[in-house]
Parts: sequence; C-alpha cells; structure tokens
Amino acid sequence: MPNCMRTWGLRAILQFLRSALSALHVLAAAAPATFKSRAALQLENLALRHQLGVLQRSGKGPRLTAADRPLWAWLSEIWADWRSTLVIVKPETVIAWHRKGFRLFWTRKIRHGQPGRPPVSKETRELIGRMSRENPLWGAPRIHGELLKLGIDVGETSVGKYMVRRRKPPSQTWRTFLENHVKTMVSVDFFTVPTIRFQILYVFLVLAHDRRRIVHFNVTAHPTAEWTAQQLREAFPFDQIPRYLLRDRDGIFGGGFRKDVKAMGIKEALSAPRSPWQRAYIERVIGTVRRECVDHVIVFNEASLYRHVKSFVGYYHESRTHLSLAKDAPEPRPVQVSQLGRNVAIPQVGGLHHRYERRAA
Repeated sequence: MPNCMRTWGLRAILQFLRSALSALHVLAAAAPATFKSRAALQLENLALRHQLGVLQRSGKGPRLTAADRPLWAWLSEIWADWRSTLVIVKPETVIAWHRKGFRLFWTRKIRHGQPGRPPVSKETRELIGRMSRENPLWGAPRIHGELLKLGIDVGETSVGKYMVRRRKPPSQTWRTFLENHVKTMVSVDFFTVPTIRFQILYVFLVLAHDRRRIVHFNVTAHPTAEWTAQQLREAFPFDQIPRYLLRDRDGIFGGGFRKDVKAMGIKEALSAPRSPWQRAYIERVIGTVRRECVDHVIVFNEASLYRHVKSFVGYYHESRTHLSLAKDAPEPRPVQVSQLGRNVAIPQVGGLHHRYERRAA
C-alpha cells in the first residue's frame, strides 16, 4: 500500500475516534440515563481514548505494546459491549491475548510451587503401562479399578494418559491364543536334512500341543501339497480331528492342502511372515530333533533318516523329560522308589541317550 494511502487511512481512523469521543461526551452530558449507564460510558471513553493514544504515538501504523494487551483482555472480561468500540485490531486478536495471559498465569502459579493436580509417581506410571500391555482388552476404567484394589489412589483420566497407545484394535497375544487352545491345536512344519550325497530330504512333523506329542512324521525327497495333505489325513482318525491347525506361510501348503484341511473341519491359524516365535512349540521340537539326533548321525537315504527319526520319537515320547510338562515325559513315567533296586542305564537312540530305571538285583 502506498504511504499516502496508509497515512490517509490513519487520519480517517483518528478523525473517527475523535468524532466518536466528542459525541460520547455530548450524549453523556445530555441524557445519561436514556442511553447508557455511567460505568459503560466510562469504559467506552477509556477504550476510545486508548485507541486514540495508540494511533497518535504510532508512526506508519498502529503498534500495540505488551502493556496495551492486558487492558483489552481486562475490558473483554468485564464489559459485554467491548467489541462495539474496537477499531484498530480484530476482536479475535483480543481473545487470543486473553488466552495467552491465562496460560502465563497458570505457568507462573505452577512454577511458584502451587500445582493444580498431584503428580503420578513413576512406579504407578510403569504399573499402568504394564497392566495395559498384559491386558490388551482392558480400558482405563478396568485398570483404574485394579489400582484402587491395590490401594493406589489415582484419577481415571491419569490412567488413560499413561496407558500404552495401540495403532490397531486390542487383541490377545499369540501366547494367550496358544494357551487357550492348547488342547485343541496342532502344529505342522518341515525341516530339511542333507544326506551323505548332499541330497536334501524333508521331514514333516505334526505336533499336538497338549502333551507335546509328535502325532505323525514322515520323510520325503519331493514334498507336494497332495503328499502333505495325505500325511495330515493319516495323522488324525475321524474321531480325533483337532480344531485348529497352526502353520507358516510356506508355498508347500497350497490350494489342495487348504481344501483338504477345510474338508476335515479344521480351522487354519497362520503365523505372521518371518515370525517363527509364533510357532514356538513345533520350532522347539524341530530344534530338539536336530540337536539330539540328526546332527550326530550320517543319513544315507530316506529309509535311513526315517529309522533315525522314528528311534528318537520313541525316546522323545517315553523317556525324555520336558520342562513344559513339569519334567515329565509326554507319556507319563512313574516315579520309582529306591526299594525297587539299583539304578540301571538303558541305551536309546543308538546310545546317544539313556533311560535310567531301577531293577531288582
């Protein structure tokens, strides 16, 4: 805007304010009871005089200082008709000044040792986060109730503030899912073993979760979806079909395999890509078979590998103790008292392992 136009605009505003102020004085002297109360007229007089003073002291445009803003914030608080006399700034600007002053007021009050809400201790914050992680289906009211039972007095809004934020809807963990369906779920998977001629053989395992039993296994050099589906039919008679089948996303489980599984009335549960920990039970069994059997033998062909695995499966079911089964075998072993005789060692898996029992002399 040219300087001449800006100067003309300021002069017009000054002239308007002077005219308004003169008219205000005339009206106040003529009929004060008819138009406005004395207090309203004094406030309006103050507002107009302040704006006039700002324009007179400014150069090219009105410049409000930090001392001018509290006045208008105060006027907007006590005078309902303050917008009618405001010329040099917008009403929204005055409201923003008031809100800023409110924030500064509480900041100053908190810094002087007068906080409004008591702080939540670090221990309580960590407990709230742990509860929300361990119980993804709980909301703030449920966690707040548990805290009250522990004698921790904290507001429900504070509980919601320190809960773990999730991008997806709450869901149970894989561990919870496995434990809830441990008696009705089986896992299937392959692992590979090289032969003496560097041929790759595939071992297919079917594991029941309830007692960590290897329900079925077989060996092949050329696995297909049809062969895999046939192994599943051989593993489960019609009266022993599980409810859930947990597997990975290997391409060997093709359309034919999925169709046969659905026909058997089994619901598939697929683990996430590159997440073997979601199939922890069968991955642990595969590791056990490797570490305690096939890593210590030389495999000649399919028949040789089948014999080794079959020998180990017998030892695995009848003799080997498991931490997850309270150090018992999948097929429970009786406890033998010392009166039965001395200890004897029974070689198993070709002498790789032994079973110890008491025998009479």
